Amino acid sequence: MLAGEWPIALDVMLDPASRSLQAEAELQPSERDFRFTLHASLRIDSATVDGKALRIEPNGGRGALRGWRIRLPEQGVLHLRYGGTLPPLDAKLDHRDVLQGMPPMASEAGSYLPAGGAWYPRPAEVFGYRVDVRVPAGHRAVVPGRLVSERLPQAFGGEAANADGGARHYYARFEFEHVADGIDLMAGPWIVRERVVPREAGEALRLRTYFPAALDAEPGLADAYLDDSARYIARYSQSIGAYPFTEFSVVASPLPTGFGMPTLTYLGEQVLRLPFIRATSLGHEVLHNWWGNGVLVDYQSGNWSEGLTTFMADYAYKEAQSATAAREMRLGWLRDFAALPAEAHQPLAAFRSRTHGAAAAVGYGKAAMVFVMLRDLIGEEAFARGIRVFWAQNRFRVAGWKDLRLAFEQASGRGLEDFFQQWLEIPGGAQVRIERARFVVGEGGRGGVLQVDLRQSGPLHALHLPLRLEYEHGGEVRWVTLSRQGEALELPLDHAPLAVRLDPELRVWRRPEDGQLPPILRQWMLHGSPRLVIADEGGEAVAAGRALAERFFERPARLADQGALREGGEPVLLIGTHAAVDRLLATTDLPPRPAPPGMRGSAQVWTVRAPSGLLVAVVSVRDAAALAALQRPLPHYGGQSWLIAEGARVLERGVWDAPGTAVPVEMR
Repeated sequence: MLAGEWPIALDVMLDPASRSLQAEAELQPSERDFRFTLHASLRIDSATVDGKALRIEPNGGRGALRGWRIRLPEQGVLHLRYGGTLPPLDAKLDHRDVLQGMPPMASEAGSYLPAGGAWYPRPAEVFGYRVDVRVPAGHRAVVPGRLVSERLPQAFGGEAANADGGARHYYARFEFEHVADGIDLMAGPWIVRERVVPREAGEALRLRTYFPAALDAEPGLADAYLDDSARYIARYSQSIGAYPFTEFSVVASPLPTGFGMPTLTYLGEQVLRLPFIRATSLGHEVLHNWWGNGVLVDYQSGNWSEGLTTFMADYAYKEAQSATAAREMRLGWLRDFAALPAEAHQPLAAFRSRTHGAAAAVGYGKAAMVFVMLRDLIGEEAFARGIRVFWAQNRFRVAGWKDLRLAFEQASGRGLEDFFQQWLEIPGGAQVRIERARFVVGEGGRGGVLQVDLRQSGPLHALHLPLRLEYEHGGEVRWVTLSRQGEALELPLDHAPLAVRLDPELRVWRRPEDGQLPPILRQWMLHGSPRLVIADEGGEAVAAGRALAERFFERPARLADQGALREGGEPVLLIGTHAAVDRLLATTDLPPRPAPPGMRGSAQVWTVRAPSGLLVAVVSVRDAAALAALQRPLPHYGGQSWLIAEGARVLERGVWDAPGTAVPVEMR
């Protein structure tokens, strides 16, 4: 470690078996009154500058974080020695748990030291770094950045034993010369596959997979990830600008993670086996090397990177698949928004990260829809130019929504401040309806004027709206602007349409009419005060039903008696065995079980709106074991109206059809 070359240089020894972490840090903090935090599992052994010991003062703390303060002299590099025994990696964490702040964790199955886990002293808000890391033979370690050098233990074909025990350890040095907002470190019992891809300009690209033996042994899997990584990098290099790093790795995690970091993605080893991950999630994580890691996020003004990445990856793949698939994704975003209780609405500018479903509906869905609407407004060519301008002007800088706006203004030649201000600052969304449509025939019966009365409720927006005019043979789309609560619009036409539909393709962020919103499970998951009804009178199904409800809801549910199914009020989750559920359906005004899902599988789940207006989600199972098996998968299917499961495996799923309404045109 060479003092003074980096804002921070770390020398780390990690033993996953004992969970021991020993580290030395040389750093040049941005402030001489240096305040930092470390996880409570770590103790500071010494702090020196030029060999002179410095006083280390406690400086408060919160939860498992401990604050420290060191007053530094005017000159010199701080040298810290610290270490401890890390918490064990909890393999039982689910996808919701890993979205919360996690501590540094170690185990022989895998170790994860997250950037926000306080396992190193942060020298500044953003910084470059060097990390030297050693782990025992049989393990590998990886840190985001350039792999400068590595040394394999002797048992793996490395050099003979040397003074630092090289025969017993894997060693690697990583450097990140740009600015980052943290340092992640991962280790595991991985087999590494590598491919070097030449590039026309600049250094060749090193691609790697870090897979455990069982995953690596699956025929063709590692090669497929290397192929697809290269394909995505080429795609986004062409549309945005050259890939900003020298390598990209797919790293298997023992946790259900899906994280994108500079030069790598850390994906749960269970999902890495699924074919659709390479077709969707992998591209999303590759793209984060531009958005979020290549251009850093100004979190004070909101997180734009998740929405832009969702738009350019997940949504773009659906557009390439078909117009129907793209519409279904837009419907999914709007369904998720409609499922939010009013108190969960927040401005897009307030979104920082996805810690729960309500935040994801805004930070991913609404943000992606903003880019759909922006492209509709300024056109595809100007939008594509704006993306390239934004990258060129902000590469390896911290940027916010304002920088995006300036780039698109430059590319389109028009002011966009009102557009961005509205969609970033106003929470929620308007509900718009066509109150009346009539056609006034022109003089002599030639053509005429279509008069459309529009009204919006909720927070007032200026909306750029598509109207579909339907004729006997086909139709056309006309875009109109609604900027008041109510407005009468006039459209000169050659012929009278039969009917008018408001935004049938769902291209505008709003609360769609009820006829476009089939009930989905997320409405129950996110509700502020849900109710739970257990159909069975006793036995194991009661305890298993309560356990499932605890996993399903984001807020505690109130246990209600069966009379709740005959009343209105808050949504109800009905759980029980097949016989008990069918008996209750027969004695209330709820309709019988639909087909699908019918009686297939060990469990069926469906949503229904009772004639009274009560929303009910039904979980019908073969036995208590089937309820227990649903605990992990069910929270993943919030966007569905129904599903069929056999044990923990979902066999089929779907959303009820909801085409919306066409308003007939009156003739005058």
